Amino acid sequence: MDQQPSAARKVATATHSGCVINEEWIDRTAVISASGVLDMLTSPQLEASISAAMDKKPTAVIVDLTDVEFLASAGMGVLVAARERASGNPGFAVVADGPATSRPLTLVGLADAIGMRATLAEARTALGE
Repeated sequence: MDQQPSAARKVATATHSGCVINEEWIDRTAVISASGVLDMLTSPQLEASISAAMDKKPTAVIVDLTDVEFLASAGMGVLVAARERASGNPGFAVVADGPATSRPLTLVGLADAIGMRATLAEARTALGE
């Protein structure tokens, strides 16, 4: 049985020098997409976006790093903290595929801990969304 994806609705876009964060909703799943650089200057923006989405009581939060060009340890710390805050309710996953994101997350041993997936579709499936 083929499921047609629900229409996503874009809620917010925030821009900081070198980083753009978008919030979209697919049903009750918040998808926070980042692009550009996630470092000590821009990671607080990601943290605030994830927190604001979690405050809206989603069934799942997915952080999509597909368009991130550089992921520093500060950005990784935000992902770990968000995963700990979610602790299963809401569900939590990170989309990362490529040398700038999945490789550092794998090398430092965080890939499994944060629920890393290669695509948004894989993340949604893993979360039962």
